[in-house]
Amino acid sequence: MDIITTHKNVDFDALASVVAASHLYPDARIVLPRSINANVRAFLSIHKDLFPVLSPLDLRHDQVSRLIVVDANRWERLDCMNPLMDRSDLEIHLYDHHPEIGDIHPSQGKQALVGSAATLLVQELEKRRAGIDPIHATLFLAGIYEDTGHLTFPCTKPDDARAAAFLLEGQADLNVIQTALRPGYGPHHKEILTRLLETARRSPMNGHVVCFADAELNGHVSGLASVVAMLRDILSADVIFGMFWDARRKQSIVIARSGSESVDVAAIMKPLGGGGRPEAASALVKGARPEGVETWIRELLAQNGHASVQIFDLMSFPVFTVAPDDTVEAVHARLRERGHTGAPVMDGERLVGVISVRDLVKLERPTQRSAPVKAFMKRDVVTIAPQASVTTALRLMVKHDIGRLPVVDDGRLVGIVTRSDLMLYYYNLI
Repeated sequence: MDIITTHKNVDFDALASVVAASHLYPDARIVLPRSINANVRAFLSIHKDLFPVLSPLDLRHDQVSRLIVVDANRWERLDCMNPLMDRSDLEIHLYDHHPEIGDIHPSQGKQALVGSAATLLVQELEKRRAGIDPIHATLFLAGIYEDTGHLTFPCTKPDDARAAAFLLEGQADLNVIQTALRPGYGPHHKEILTRLLETARRSPMNGHVVCFADAELNGHVSGLASVVAMLRDILSADVIFGMFWDARRKQSIVIARSGSESVDVAAIMKPLGGGGRPEAASALVKGARPEGVETWIRELLAQNGHASVQIFDLMSFPVFTVAPDDTVEAVHARLRERGHTGAPVMDGERLVGVISVRDLVKLERPTQRSAPVKAFMKRDVVTIAPQASVTTALRLMVKHDIGRLPVVDDGRLVGIVTRSDLMLYYYNLI
């Protein structure tokens, strides 16, 4: 089975791209992520019979032979596709317009720096002289217009304008597009905008007016990007960072918008584990409140994306370690005594693994408690150099979902840095 999918929080460019890809791959099924922007969901509710889609929860991953990814280039942005990541027999095609290098490695497709992923697919359809009816032309043009701000954003390229002209010639309906792209704005959005205006902080940075604002969320709220864009217009800021604290999930959502070609917010969001385009990007930062995230972003802006503090300045040493032959019960007791959540496992001077309390609490049988810790340790250890930046450390922790990094210099364990160490730094508590 061939499937076509795109990133979570489906916008019009993503929807247009999966539908356009289905014209190129007529036998493929569209698998649409569960999180969909409100205006896209409204459009689909009216046109659902024209765009049949499959939920990722209904997908049989073992039956997938070819994966077509559009408007995304990283596995973490896809919904329920992790079972396909390590499939060596899987054929992958990718169509994407984002500038950063991702971790999805296709055998075919097209990647180019244009304003919209839909542009790339429309180019292919035009090249193949594929027939496009007015409804599909309207959807494809909505995707292009959304990501290029109706061809006004700095990311817009001549190819976007040419693709738009081709679709207008195909009778794309601008009235429908105007309605579809109008962001939903209800009482809840008004409350959030009011809160952002109350907390907005303007700072001159590197010749630009940069604004930070934050608000707390009570449950899921769609359309936050539109609220942040509206806030930037109201405040006449060059760059704005809207930060939203989700107390239930203990995470911060960051939405960034830039009207300056010299401030690439996608590059700023990347160390936070996010991404996007130079003028529009976002990130989800787990375990960090907005004030800590703001400190991090300010440092990245001040250092042009490179943090000045090194891991050497924050790491703990000497390091508490355990031996491979120590029993699970003994290691668990020693970790509890010291209040540690994990420790490196050393065989003499050689780092051979790491063990965490999270691993140990799952081991309840007497035979497991008396077994050597080497039987349960993680052997694929992610380490960091003492000269690395704080942002590099946080990026590794986010990518691998780990809470500590052994610090290794020339093959020797010289320290350890934890997520708490980094958060303390960003909260200005050290």
